[in-house]
Amino acid sequence: MRRNSQGLYLRSVQLLRDAVPSFDVYPFHLKAIRELDMLELHPKVTYIVGENGMGKSTLMEAIAVAFGFNPEGGTINFSFSTEETHSELHRYLRLARSTVKPRDGFFFRAESYYNLATNIDAMDREPGPGPRIIDSYGGKSLHQQSHGESFFAAFLHRFRGNGLYVMDEPEAALSPFRQMAMLARMNQLVRRNSQFIISTHSPILMAYPDALVYRLTPDGIERTTLEETDHYILMKQFVNNRERMINELFMDEEEEK
Repeated sequence: MRRNSQGLYLRSVQLLRDAVPSFDVYPFHLKAIRELDMLELHPKVTYIVGENGMGKSTLMEAIAVAFGFNPEGGTINFSFSTEETHSELHRYLRLARSTVKPRDGFFFRAESYYNLATNIDAMDREPGPGPRIIDSYGGKSLHQQSHGESFFAAFLHRFRGNGLYVMDEPEAALSPFRQMAMLARMNQLVRRNSQFIISTHSPILMAYPDALVYRLTPDGIERTTLEETDHYILMKQFVNNRERMINELFMDEEEEK
């Protein structure tokens, strides 16, 4: 299927800097957010990477909420909330959208996926016409599957194509084999006119060809490549020099004692 003439559903994300009340409070004090101006997005796949604490999840959440997704994940139609913990960043983002709207969409958030599964079970227990919600996830309760299986059930069954998929650390419960299967599934969906924005620590998931990679650092946000990310470099060094790196790690531990 041909991609729409605009190239994507979401073209860019811009921080309305003049409207920010203060850059000294959360989340605007985070360096990556403080330095944020505009992020151009790829029509296929855009990655947001970086070390813990850099603000990846905060930024992903804000993009998703600004688009209309539930802060804890799911589709546009999900409105459950277990605890109001999301930041106000979404109020200060401007999303440049295509004239073509996605027919499908999902905010996948690893840390609150359990809450999503619980909400689906609860809604399906309520009497009403029409199919069960879980039928669009493969028909089996997500709580009755392993963590990794329930994750992959959403990717395989619920993601239908012609959609915008915002994903925060989807590799959290996936084996390396499943991560490669996820790449293949992403390609199927991209060919069905879908767009992904993904935050990840996985060099495997970062490997989608012709993608944009943004790295969040203590100095701000920079464009990079898979091969230049710390995740890829460290993994490659460890696999190729496992014994030496382990010896260095254990030596550092002994010196601390």
